[in-house]
Amino acid sequence: MEKYILEMQNINKEFPGVKALKNVNFRIRKGEIHALCGENGAGKSTLMKILSGVYPYGTYTGDVSINGEIQRYHNIKESEEAGIAIINQELSLVKYLTIGENIFLGNEPNRFGVIDWPKLYYETSKWLDEVELKIRPETPVINLGVGHQQMVEIAKAISKQAKILLLDEPSAALTESEVATLMRILRRLKANGVTCIYISHKINEIFQIADSVTILRDGETISTKPIGETNENEVISMMVGRQLSERFPRVEHVSGDIVLEVKDFNVYDPENSQRKLVENVNFSIRRGEILGIAGLMGAGRTELVNSIFGGFAGRKSGEIFIEGKPVVIDSPLDAIKCGIGLVTEDRKRYGLVLEQDVQANLTLANLPNLCRHGVINFNEEILASGNSVKQLKIKTPSLAAKVNNLSGGNQQKVVVGKWLMTNPKVLIMDEPTRGIDVGAKFEIYTLMNQLKQQGVAIIMVSSELPEIIGMSDRILVIHEGALNGEFMHHEADQEKLMYAATGGN
Repeated sequence: MEKYILEMQNINKEFPGVKALKNVNFRIRKGEIHALCGENGAGKSTLMKILSGVYPYGTYTGDVSINGEIQRYHNIKESEEAGIAIINQELSLVKYLTIGENIFLGNEPNRFGVIDWPKLYYETSKWLDEVELKIRPETPVINLGVGHQQMVEIAKAISKQAKILLLDEPSAALTESEVATLMRILRRLKANGVTCIYISHKINEIFQIADSVTILRDGETISTKPIGETNENEVISMMVGRQLSERFPRVEHVSGDIVLEVKDFNVYDPENSQRKLVENVNFSIRRGEILGIAGLMGAGRTELVNSIFGGFAGRKSGEIFIEGKPVVIDSPLDAIKCGIGLVTEDRKRYGLVLEQDVQANLTLANLPNLCRHGVINFNEEILASGNSVKQLKIKTPSLAAKVNNLSGGNQQKVVVGKWLMTNPKVLIMDEPTRGIDVGAKFEIYTLMNQLKQQGVAIIMVSSELPEIIGMSDRILVIHEGALNGEFMHHEADQEKLMYAATGGN
């Protein structure tokens, strides 16, 4: 009988009104990289929270065994003592502490009860070398970009000498080069006998790195297969329970007149008013067109679209025209009045009010149109938000459900729905499918096509080149704040876009 380092047998977990896991079985061999796939809400994170002690024994049924011994964790510390470390999608670093303080938080080396700072930072340097991060260990985490913070999280996890490493969407905020570094790190850990569970919505990554894959759907185990015995289409089909005819269902559509034009646009660093983050950018977009904006992380894509929307702290210069008329946009309210909406890159931080309900979030940007004499007409608000839930197929128990309790894909639909209520002429979508599963991505793409056919101009910023190529009518590439390439849909391929994104002419 084949021996497994980890077995989870007949795992059941319920929340009020929801059965999150139903007799799930999951097992993994020592030194294996095992992918765990499923749509948002399939039960992946719940299963990992059981394994890592976030949900203690007694709150679920079933058995968790490591090397044949049944485990009964009552907290995260007990799971760590058993050799398990988790890297969550939501970073857990203390931003005002240094890298070294974060890595050894709660486990600081000491002499006679006093923290041994030289040893702490010396040991931190070794772990940073392991993740190929060339940064001083005394650097405050708040000074790091999201990608480097993710690498610090990985360094923190492997510093615990974990036997089993859980990675939940570890590449969501990483650039192409950082993903390549992550893959090298995982292969090195595998060679050293560390077992990895890799959760990702990026199917291509799974086929690069995993030895085997388990698919969950609606809280149940659908299948476990060696990676060499399946393919991307089969995995996607098992995840969503149906065939997706195309990953990127782009439709051809004849675009109309120019609706937005940006001329000689510059954006400056809020911390250094002389430093340009975006330099002399010129572009336009027509009705019914999807304009993709590609570039490496830090190239200035988000700063550009946030400044157009009036939501960036740094000063800007240049001209913006809506339907040929010059406009001044100094705030998001100005942008909304001009017919511009922005689906933000970080939906939880900037796109949603997490503790408010679905109804309040959907109508937030459109409240002036739902008011009579300064008072919200609640009947109209209920009707408008209910129609939005139906139109976008948002899975929610009710309009009164807190948006924080929805899956990532449904949260993203709420953000999109909020802006659709304003009837935008231009909809900016910054990383519109980040952190959502393939089924939800397909629904977002289908919605983009519908908006395109209705004449809405869509600006899509994305780090995923297949997505940019698959959905855009035209693509702009930004390198170090400046436009460095423009491609029509039929001209674009990943090599050309990456060449332009890295500075090639």
